[in-house]
Amino acid sequence: MEKPEISVLMLTHNRETLVPRMIESVLRQSFEDFEFLIFDTASIDRSGEICEEYAQKDSRIKVWHIANNSIGASRNIAVGNAAGRYLTFVDDDDMVTDDFLDFLHGLIKESNADISICGAYRNTNGKIEPHGMWEEKCLWTPQQALEELLLRRRNFQRMPTKLIKADLYQTIPFKEDCKFEDIWVCYRFMAAAKKIAAHGLPKYGVFRDTGNNSSFVLTDAWTPERLDEYLRAYGERTAYISERFPELSNLCRYSEWSFWLSLCEKITEGGLTDCQDYLDSMLERLRGDKSELENSPWLNENDTSRMRNLLN
Repeated sequence: MEKPEISVLMLTHNRETLVPRMIESVLRQSFEDFEFLIFDTASIDRSGEICEEYAQKDSRIKVWHIANNSIGASRNIAVGNAAGRYLTFVDDDDMVTDDFLDFLHGLIKESNADISICGAYRNTNGKIEPHGMWEEKCLWTPQQALEELLLRRRNFQRMPTKLIKADLYQTIPFKEDCKFEDIWVCYRFMAAAKKIAAHGLPKYGVFRDTGNNSSFVLTDAWTPERLDEYLRAYGERTAYISERFPELSNLCRYSEWSFWLSLCEKITEGGLTDCQDYLDSMLERLRGDKSELENSPWLNENDTSRMRNLLN
């Protein structure tokens, strides 16, 4: 059988009321040459049954029932079963526009890129707002894509919204002993690609509810465990990019400092006393690097305000 052009990969766990929305939006795609692989991770509700019912009606859907591993481990299983030339991940509680695949595939083909990126919108209890949107079409080198990522401008640390050449996954597996796998790998894909095509029209819809990882950034959701993982991930990112792109080392440091400032603000304003040790450590390091941070060409108003409130 000829390989499909695209594999759409989705994990699901206990989303019986939400998963039909994503499944139906994928099945409405104007682009037809794709397979849709769904991995039910030991759901105890009807999520797995619902996926099987859709698979009986549409041969493009294949369903696996696997253990409730970490998201990274489950994604590696998904990649190992994908036959497409390009892969994209979607979350089971989100939705995509009817031309999502057409749009991303078109970006890749017109520029011979390894990765394409679209924009997104966020739906929070019916309130719609931009979630990484811009008008212009971009073609980036790896260094340019990493700059956009480090500055959180037009490239973000999330796997949905990206179509990636399958070959890249051979050398970049997902980290399995973590909870927030996207932050460990997105920059590695950018570094490994030859070209990255991006156009920020909103083709992906992020739907927020209090039970998924994408919502954890609310102040009361930060825990010492999550802080520890994020701090380790950002430290590893700084080292990885600086080694391969020395010209980005200063920006890497600034991006990490900027993240610390944001975390310190959340901990302080949220009164998260169980995170006090992390707060003290970050503030001590920020004060030690304050002069370099103050003179950074990327320093913005938000970080200036946070420095004034936190470091004086």
